[in-house]
Amino acid sequence: MTDSRLDPQIVTILNEAEAAGDPPLESLSPVEARQAAIDGLAAWRGEPEPLPGVEDRSIAGPAGEIRIRIYTPDTPSPRPALVYFHGGGWVVCDLDTHDVVCRAIARESGATVVAVDYRLAPEHPFPAAVVDCYAATQWVAANAAALGVDSGRIAVGGDSAGGNLAAVISLKSRDEAGPRLALQVMVYPVTDLSSFDTGSYREFAEGYFLTASEMTWFRDHYLARREDALSPQASPLLAKDLQGLPPALVITAECDPLRDEGEAYAKRLEEAGVPVRCTRYAGMVHPFFSLVGGVRQSKEAIAEVAAAVAACG
Repeated sequence: MTDSRLDPQIVTILNEAEAAGDPPLESLSPVEARQAAIDGLAAWRGEPEPLPGVEDRSIAGPAGEIRIRIYTPDTPSPRPALVYFHGGGWVVCDLDTHDVVCRAIARESGATVVAVDYRLAPEHPFPAAVVDCYAATQWVAANAAALGVDSGRIAVGGDSAGGNLAAVISLKSRDEAGPRLALQVMVYPVTDLSSFDTGSYREFAEGYFLTASEMTWFRDHYLARREDALSPQASPLLAKDLQGLPPALVITAECDPLRDEGEAYAKRLEEAGVPVRCTRYAGMVHPFFSLVGGVRQSKEAIAEVAAAVAACG
């Protein structure tokens, strides 16, 4: 990779990935892709930070039990909370792939982080992930006191597909009189599954880790019907009204197919009167936020998220 915009750390990772010669993700079955995602992140995701409390639990959801992982830092209660939805195109990744990130956010923010192991597609297509994430957010709000959480300082957040879910849960909470959220955090979010016709999709379609063909593969597994892409619960950028949503932090990567739609959503939120901070990380690719062990800017982005969560409410 010779693009001069790329950070040298990213060039090293991209070159190593190319040298490994792994098959394209879209050539794999979902089960094979899940293992490939675990293997691909292993060398770069860093070491988990110690916390006083890390607990796996199961909670009741509309379609059965939902696994969650609760990260409790060494700060006095009541503390803020972040309900975190992992990335992975709604098809791959889990609580373990994002464990390092969630630990770091909890430790740096002093907030309780509740990571949600929502059901994955294609076994459980849209809107299963939305149903699970909304149920988990409701559970955190209902159990705030037991969790040592300030019920007025609950945020939702996630990266990539998880950023999409954070945006959708914010909309759903507003529209269905759900939990009153203090913040939504969206790290290079997917905001429009109805069209991949953006400048960043054209510019970074191949060779920058996440590819346009992979996104098509993710979308086709997530949506049982293509017309579902027109639903704001799949494509929040298509929501007609963004007024009254919680303040937002949007993080994008310069060399990412998803950059333009993330920034477009931030712009629409701002136009609707929602307080927004939008930060583009220069020289970064998707999924730099998860590369804690190899990319300095990953730690900077986590610190930015942690500061926003600590200050929410």
